[in-house]
Amino acid sequence: MTDSELLQYCMAKPGAEQSVHSDWKATQIKVADVLFAMVKIVEDRPAVSLKTSPELADLLREKHKDVRPSNHLNKAHWSTVYLDGTLPDSQIYYLVDASYQQVLGTLPEDKRRQLPL
Repeated sequence: MTDSELLQYCMAKPGAEQSVHSDWKATQIKVADVLFAMVKIVEDRPAVSLKTSPELADLLREKHKDVRPSNHLNKAHWSTVYLDGTLPDSQIYYLVDASYQQVLGTLPEDKRRQLPL
């Protein structure tokens, strides 16, 4: 999977907005101003940071060498997944969906109603 393919998938989510975090040299994808994905280059490899439950983050990190704690985000909830690694594309898409849904669940109801869901 390429970073542009991943960005395209993320931006297809209702209400998704893209911005650049210049300090981290990363593309942030947010919904209602809340981050759900951050695409960047890590150790010269394309990667995405995604939000998960702490339990899922631990499980993914134990089973996959290409899933690591995110450097600049809460390590209990955010994992960095290498896009050119051993994780199948289908699983990366699933993790993007889960991250998006987790963020939606934290939004106040009035903000959720404003989204084109």
